[in-house]
Amino acid sequence: MNEELEELYQQVILDHSKRPRNFGELTDAVHVHGDNPSCGDEITLHVKFGDDGQVLDLKFTGTGCAISQASASLMTLKLKGKPRTEAEHMLRIFHKLVTSEEETDTKGLGDLILLKGVRKFPQRVKCAMLAWRAFEQALSERDGEVSTEKEEM
Repeated sequence: MNEELEELYQQVILDHSKRPRNFGELTDAVHVHGDNPSCGDEITLHVKFGDDGQVLDLKFTGTGCAISQASASLMTLKLKGKPRTEAEHMLRIFHKLVTSEEETDTKGLGDLILLKGVRKFPQRVKCAMLAWRAFEQALSERDGEVSTEKEEM
């Protein structure tokens, strides 16, 4: 990462971790609790789906490191209002972005691409993926739990 990109990365992460967007609870939603024991991150993701599977709304609560909170905040901004197929596609793209050196088409990820630097730090990948793992579970439209200590995607 060049110096300017590194500085932008830090600014975006700090902004979203200090002032997370879509922080709160939703009633009549799917609730998935996720934890990352290696870092102490915990979130509960609340997702409302439409009859057609569209992601109508999503919010999260919890505590954790700057990366986990920023990733959750950025994820909610990107997935809200998306059709199910597009949200699933973004999940796969983000996972590939933070876990693989392979070139990835990041179209549509916006500021989430700033998190690609975490792939150099396996423990930080778990922080960045926590909310996304919770979203993956929520796609079943059933409440549940996920942990970064269990099998990967």
